[in-house]
Amino acid sequence: MRSFAVFGAAILAFAVVPAAVSEPQQPRASDRRALLIPASQLEKAAPGAALTQLLADADRLLATTPASVMDKTIVPPSGDKHDYMSQAPYWWPDPQKPDGKPYIRRDGERNPEINRLPDHDNLGRLTSAVGTLGLAYRLQPRPEYARQAARLTRVWFLDAATRMNPHLKFGQGIPGINEGRGIGIIETRGLPELLDGIIAISGSPAWTAADEAGLQAWMRDYAAWLTTSTHGQEESRNGNNHETWYDVQVAALALYTGERDLARKTLEGSRARIDRHFQPDGRQPRELERTRSFDYSEFNLTAFFDLAVLGERVGVDLWHYRSADGRSLRGGLDFLVPYAAGEKKWDFDQITPFRGSTISNILRRGAVAWREPKYRALADRLGGASTRVLVLY
Repeated sequence: MRSFAVFGAAILAFAVVPAAVSEPQQPRASDRRALLIPASQLEKAAPGAALTQLLADADRLLATTPASVMDKTIVPPSGDKHDYMSQAPYWWPDPQKPDGKPYIRRDGERNPEINRLPDHDNLGRLTSAVGTLGLAYRLQPRPEYARQAARLTRVWFLDAATRMNPHLKFGQGIPGINEGRGIGIIETRGLPELLDGIIAISGSPAWTAADEAGLQAWMRDYAAWLTTSTHGQEESRNGNNHETWYDVQVAALALYTGERDLARKTLEGSRARIDRHFQPDGRQPRELERTRSFDYSEFNLTAFFDLAVLGERVGVDLWHYRSADGRSLRGGLDFLVPYAAGEKKWDFDQITPFRGSTISNILRRGAVAWREPKYRALADRLGGASTRVLVLY
């Protein structure tokens, strides 16, 4: 049986100062805290079923073979397999056209053709794996957790033979229409979780100063592409959850690379996003127009909750922000609560089964942010929270 004596001082030491790198690239020491995990929640992590599951998940991940963008068999339009490439999930061949092109949109229905390009799924598994291994290492510092997190990260981002180029020019392309779209940027939304995993192992011999400098450089280049490219500019003005997840990435990468001014500017701009995304009664019109409206309402709120956590780092309080006419994050959660609780019937489009437990993660996070026990009680009743959230909340 593993010992859990590592809690306390080890957990409080989540802020790790990497080896020195020339300014201005090197973040200040205060910026080396976790991005999306409030320090107060790390302090409260304790042995229990959720932690046991987290460690079991980490143990299984030790057998994971590193993936890279070189795994795909289809070559991107650039001719360089180091470029990330994916296909739009909700676009299908037009049955009225001999070759099916240009494809047509069927919102919420995933075209299995997208599986021919593994970059999207591989990156999703990578970011989740490194996040899990890093959190497990912080709470139970087994060297093999850090070694595996470092190994997986090096192959995808750092090794010359396998590294991904820091852009998403060919994300979510549509056959017969385009080679890639700004919308594809949502596929890198897991990067902050990966970075939290790396921050967690930064004190381990498994993660070297050269590794840190290399990942800093990659994330700096990617953040520059996000904020200056046509695709990035389009995504920043998308109008729905895409622009919220764009902000999460920009703010998180800016904090990781020491660009606090960019992080603060992005997070201050999130107040205006709240004004546009929510109605005074808490509904999110752009998400309610989707064919999986409950799921997308939760999805957008999750991104805003991430922004609220990031805002704590630079003194921008999004948790308690409220527009003059009452638009707020809490209002957004309260709008969903009676439907999740079974008190009201969800009458908006939802082509997949309605599950109230979809909001369990944000209920637990909201219970802490607003010190509201009724959210925690509902989350306990609904079940369905992720292992990561159960460990931390």
